[in-house]
Amino acid sequence: MIPTHEALVADLAELIAIPSVSADPAHAGDVRRAAEWVAGRITAAGGSVEIEERGGRPLVTGRVPASTGGDAPTVLVYAHLDVQPPDPLELWESDPWTLVERDGKLVARGIADDKGHLFMLLEATRLLAEAGELPVDVRFTIDAEEEVGGHSAVDWVEEDTGAADVALVLDGGYATETLPSFCTALRGMCYFHVTVRTGERDLHSGMYGGAALPATHALVQVLSAVLPGPDGRVPEPLRSGIVPPTEEEVAGWSALPHGREELAADGARPVDDRAEDEFRLRTTAEPSVTVNGVEGGSPRLQKTVLPVEAQANVSLRLAPGQTTKAMAPVFERLLREAAPKGATLDVELWSTGEPGHVDPAAPAVVLALDAFEQVLGTRPVLVRSGGSIPVVAALVARGVPAIVTGFTRPTAQLHSPNENIPASALRDGLETTVAVLRRFGALDTSSQGESASRSRSSA
Repeated sequence: MIPTHEALVADLAELIAIPSVSADPAHAGDVRRAAEWVAGRITAAGGSVEIEERGGRPLVTGRVPASTGGDAPTVLVYAHLDVQPPDPLELWESDPWTLVERDGKLVARGIADDKGHLFMLLEATRLLAEAGELPVDVRFTIDAEEEVGGHSAVDWVEEDTGAADVALVLDGGYATETLPSFCTALRGMCYFHVTVRTGERDLHSGMYGGAALPATHALVQVLSAVLPGPDGRVPEPLRSGIVPPTEEEVAGWSALPHGREELAADGARPVDDRAEDEFRLRTTAEPSVTVNGVEGGSPRLQKTVLPVEAQANVSLRLAPGQTTKAMAPVFERLLREAAPKGATLDVELWSTGEPGHVDPAAPAVVLALDAFEQVLGTRPVLVRSGGSIPVVAALVARGVPAIVTGFTRPTAQLHSPNENIPASALRDGLETTVAVLRRFGALDTSSQGESASRSRSSA
């Protein structure tokens, strides 16, 4: 059923050759061409498709019906067709828009992020439909502005009322060069801008120092109320609602690089003696607070004043199980309670993003794990992400279990020259995607629907 490696490379090369750089207005026509290429593949698989303009960029949605007809499970698949700019061009060893095989790798802009994965989803669906063996309805949501932080796909997911028993999101990769992974949880974020004022004007530090309250001192006092303690944990009120990792997740972390290696690789210093050993827990399963920037007084000039105003940007990363609605007011309360008498505090919530969590024991997750193990001979490790993927959070909020995975490797050089995947990953990924879709045919749609309904009610 699976075409030869040469045939797959030739097909994928067509999509790679379209420079769909969403960040550059000069490539708006190319982004549209890529959307039309994707739409053509969905149509060729016997599906229906629509390209709608959202925010000036196309969003491709479509459906390929199950070969069996009737009440088949529905799989909502997501990937993105836009790519990063190829600059700096002089560092590429070959043309970024020409898919080449070199040293056992396929190299081109977008091959790893995310056109290779997009191609796997399209081709797996086509192959099964063409053979009359597609056991699920496949719905497509293909984004054209992921690389510029657009929200069209997220908005579509939130507006959509169609069926979705499981979501398959191919926009990820292996935990190591040889170990596949599933991301089962994501942190969310509340981003605050804090301003402290302590008077009408800056004052002479010789004449007023020790008696008048500087805004910089007040800001430090305010921020101390939300920063982690000696044990590395944020204050207890900010820990409410956390869904702790399962034993299976924690066991899987042992197969990943130690926190000492992760920190050292990026030239970082541990915040305390336990940070290296607790790296995975702290960065993926616990809330964290970071002072992202501070401004007040004159940090460069020798200016002997008591500043009247100081500002800070502070981000609260939310752990799986928490919500922005519940935690943002708690964060602000802690800040205000810590403000010294005489200080005026202004707290603005600039942006938010919800965390997401998928039960690792959910039937859809187990079926997908089985499919990966069947094809690759290795069961994926369950990991959590310290960052956020808005479309995944939106799916989880709908009660749709999302399988977030992929076939890139840590050495893929994402967003850099000579982006690549192992040449073998193209066929391995396609065979695995076919196996996953086959396994999803066994999903109990009634139980999935009830689960989704419960999640919608609790959201």
